[in-house]
Amino acid sequence: MSQAERNAAIRDSGMPYNPIINPTYSRPALVEEHIEEQRHILCAPPLFGALLFENASSDARDHCANERTFLSWLRLSMYLAIVALAIIISFHFKDQPTILERRMALPLGIIFWVLSLTCLINGFANYARTVRKYSRKAALVQSGWKTQVVFTVVGTVILGSCILFLSTDRTG
Repeated sequence: MSQAERNAAIRDSGMPYNPIINPTYSRPALVEEHIEEQRHILCAPPLFGALLFENASSDARDHCANERTFLSWLRLSMYLAIVALAIIISFHFKDQPTILERRMALPLGIIFWVLSLTCLINGFANYARTVRKYSRKAALVQSGWKTQVVFTVVGTVILGSCILFLSTDRTG
C-alpha cells in the first residue's frame, strides 16, 4: 500500500474517535497535503484535528521531543505564575508584613507574572516554528538567541530575588 493510499484510507475511514481524546470528532490533518500551502500548519483544517506526519527516520522521536520541550516551557510558566501570585498575596517574613515588604510585593509579583507570560509565549513560538519546519522537512533543532535571553533574564530575576530575600532585615 503506497503512502497516498494510506492517507486516503485514513481520511475516508468512518472510524469513530474516542470522545475523551477527541471531543470534537475532527479528522486528523495530514501534513503532506498542506506542504505547499503558505499558511502555518497549525492553522490547517481541521483546526482541532491531530497532525499526522509521515514517520521517516527519526521524525516521531523529534516530534515527541518538541512536545516535551513545549511542556517544559509550560511548566516553567506555571511555576513562575504561582510564585507571582504567592508573592502578591502574602509576601512577608513575619506574622505581619513590614512597610518594605508591602512595597516590594506588587512590583516583584508583576515581574514574575510578566516572566511567566514571556516563557509561555516563547515556548509556544518555539513549538510552532519547529512544527512548521518539520512539516516542510527542514527542521534544525537548536536553541536560539531568544531562548538564551529568556533563560538569562529568568535566572537573573530569580537570583536577584533570592539575594533580596536573604538581605531583607528580618529582625526589625
